[in-house]
Amino acid sequence: MRSAKISALAVALFLGSMALAQAPTASTIPMNTVYVGADGKYESAPDTAILRFDIAAQDSTARAAYDKCSAAAEQVRQAIRSNGLDTKAAEIGFFAVQTLYDWKDPKHKVTGYRVVTNVSLKLHDFAKVAGIVQQMAEIDSTENQSLSYILENIESAKTRAAEDAVHRAHAEASAVAIAGGRTLGDLLYASVDVSQPVIPVQVRAMAAMSPAAAPPPAPTEGFTPQSVTISAHVNAMYALK
Repeated sequence: MRSAKISALAVALFLGSMALAQAPTASTIPMNTVYVGADGKYESAPDTAILRFDIAAQDSTARAAYDKCSAAAEQVRQAIRSNGLDTKAAEIGFFAVQTLYDWKDPKHKVTGYRVVTNVSLKLHDFAKVAGIVQQMAEIDSTENQSLSYILENIESAKTRAAEDAVHRAHAEASAVAIAGGRTLGDLLYASVDVSQPVIPVQVRAMAAMSPAAAPPPAPTEGFTPQSVTISAHVNAMYALK
């Protein structure tokens, strides 16, 4: 299905010319030109997986909560190292100590403390994703796991998406020129807008299992990461002969 659409079209048969300061309207398009808008895209396999999760612990004192969170963080570091990765590959998004109150008590009595930090881990070897996801889910103090696939090396894909949009714009402009008994001339103006969506894959924490139970495959195991679609929109103006 063709995704290109003609967003504006005007053929001026009178003498004179006008400069383009922004996306033109029918009254500002120069004579003997055709202005089209077209959408293009390029699909690529992702090259990076980003696993994000929180390490959180709660206790009656700030020190106890901090110690629990530190112990969980060490489990995370061990899991990262066991997969042949450097712990520096994990990035800290934030660290917070939160005071918990009993809001039903008129004096808002302090009931405990919660220590939480956010971690993100970039993985380029997708074969390690399933194992790490499962290991992180088995750590008691980890929560809010999410897995996203992105394309970090995006420049080539952006170029391909823009080329597709330009080709579609040219085809539409050529069809309009032929229908009007004219010939399509040179490209006079073009603007390109490229976007890349992130594909999130939500991962819920696993329930505790008995030691004798065989662990099931991780939620991501055996599946192919969804392709990343880079979209481009082109506004182009061509001369008419």
